[in-house]
Amino acid sequence: MPAVILDGTNIAREIRAEVAAEVKNMTAAGIRPGLAVVLVGHNPASEVYVRGKVKACEEIGIYSEKHTPPESVSTRELLTLVADLNRRDEIDGILVQLPLPKQVDAKQVLLAVNPAKDVDGFHPMNVGFLSTQRPGLVPCTPAGIMEILKRSSIPIAGQEAVVVGRSDIVGKPTAMLLLNAHATVTVCHSKTRDLPRVCRRADILVAAIGRPGMITREFVKPGATVIDVGMNTIMDPAEFERFFAGTPKREETFRAKGSVLIGDVHPEVAEIAGAITPVPGGVGPLTIAMLMANTVRAAKMRRGVAELSRA
Repeated sequence: MPAVILDGTNIAREIRAEVAAEVKNMTAAGIRPGLAVVLVGHNPASEVYVRGKVKACEEIGIYSEKHTPPESVSTRELLTLVADLNRRDEIDGILVQLPLPKQVDAKQVLLAVNPAKDVDGFHPMNVGFLSTQRPGLVPCTPAGIMEILKRSSIPIAGQEAVVVGRSDIVGKPTAMLLLNAHATVTVCHSKTRDLPRVCRRADILVAAIGRPGMITREFVKPGATVIDVGMNTIMDPAEFERFFAGTPKREETFRAKGSVLIGDVHPEVAEIAGAITPVPGGVGPLTIAMLMANTVRAAKMRRGVAELSRA
């Protein structure tokens, strides 16, 4: 029996509607959440991401600013910009779009962001709050993963969860969130012995490794919930055939665009999983939705505002 598809697009739409209602109530009370995005240079992928974030702010009612220093910007100049945004009371969230140019000390810049405005949830203080279950700002993609599980009524407490990938941005915070939700969690990586065997224990399997189609059916326990965080582009016809032969819709996309997206999970896994997130349309849409939610949360926490009733 094919897996249940966990539709991240619909869940993200629900969250955006909820956040928009909160913003409406906050604005009526004289508080309009504000987000500043810093985009250095002209990285095409980053420009697309930032456009999506600015558009989401407009739709939801969040005030937004986009700062675009040149590619030649120095670490000192970026630190000055961040310090200015830290001081401004109308700015509740600061997002520094990565990657930054090679001459910039990215760690120093990210560390300079006020933790109370760190809507990416990357600052060590927010990481510490997450690990000790204190109120803070949580990285957007991991927070989105938890929303998919909860809103899809996937049990977490008491379940065995395996996270494949140990990045600071996705793997580690996802593992902490699952642990905080009372799952038994294993984090896997390139040094894990017999990775398929470890993954087959999982009731919830999260793939966040950046390798197209690596998680095949031998990694998955029948009936498991599989969360695919990967977003990889396939342009080679032979690679396309290996993953998508016999899928008319994908073939049509490949012929029209010359490329298709694939996650870290092989499409064949949908035949044995109990539930699975698609790529595209799974975890991806939740990232911006949770950024909006984080901006509102930051605005409330900074001002000590209690939860406002929704209209």
